Amino acid sequence: MFGKWLTRLVMAIYVFLYRRTGGKVGGRLGAMPVLLLTTTGRKSGKKHTVPVMYLRESPNYIITASNNGGEKPPAWWLNLKSNPQATIEIGGDTRSGITEQAGSEEKERLWAQLVEKAPAFEGYQKRAQREIPMVILRPQS
Repeated sequence: MFGKWLTRLVMAIYVFLYRRTGGKVGGRLGAMPVLLLTTTGRKSGKKHTVPVMYLRESPNYIITASNNGGEKPPAWWLNLKSNPQATIEIGGDTRSGITEQAGSEEKERLWAQLVEKAPAFEGYQKRAQREIPMVILRPQS
């Protein structure tokens, strides 16, 4: 119980600092850029915002539902499966879009790009007892 509470607190602080600084704090983790992803809770209907590393394939944004190689997918992925509409924030820019899971060929290509920039993801897939989805967010004009 304490771990879940602490994780939520850390995420709330991260999101606050990211927004407060326009992404200058928290806008990168190593070689990877970070965006804020807002989804609608599949059970609560409330908005939830989390920081997520991403790849850019203009005009789309690619995010990975790795949950650090955990056996369960991240809640945001389950939310997107229920409602594929999402909002992202990059720096001070906010965009809405529709998400979809990358197909197998597309995922293979995107996964190679991801692992090149962030090799830890290779270990996440080895640890996970599930296929880690890659999600494409297509911004709406």
